[in-house]
Amino acid sequence: MDVLNATPWGTDWAWSLPLILFNVIIHVFGLALIFDAFTLLVRKEKIRHRFVIQFAKVMSVSILLIVALHGLEAVTWALAYLSLGALPDSKSAMLYSLGAMTGFEAGDVSLPPNWQMMGVLQSLAGLLLFGLTTAFLFAMFQAVWPSQKQPMIGNP
Repeated sequence: MDVLNATPWGTDWAWSLPLILFNVIIHVFGLALIFDAFTLLVRKEKIRHRFVIQFAKVMSVSILLIVALHGLEAVTWALAYLSLGALPDSKSAMLYSLGAMTGFEAGDVSLPPNWQMMGVLQSLAGLLLFGLTTAFLFAMFQAVWPSQKQPMIGNP
């Protein structure tokens, strides 16, 4: 069967584009809140030794919050798959959702042909979200490390 010609994908796009937009908005605001808290807590430390310990603690909590943020976004897609009847139960919907978002195949769980484009569009959303996360982590380091450089002797 030629899925490309036999399956209308308009419904996939109609569901996926709002989900992508919703996930990106959640992600950007979530990362902004984490960033504000991170920079506030880490910049308070003036002593280098305590700074490293504080940095490690705050970074660990930030990573946990970022993982939770990605999990929340995967849940939104899993709920969409369930409400559309594309997957039979919440476990397979979440497994598929996380697999699509990360690019890691979900084993024997797959979408029916009429919803397969939605899975691919979720993968696109995952790329966007992980790209934003990568940029965010880079910005976290940039925001803190330059402020910890010791001025050279003789330089103002």
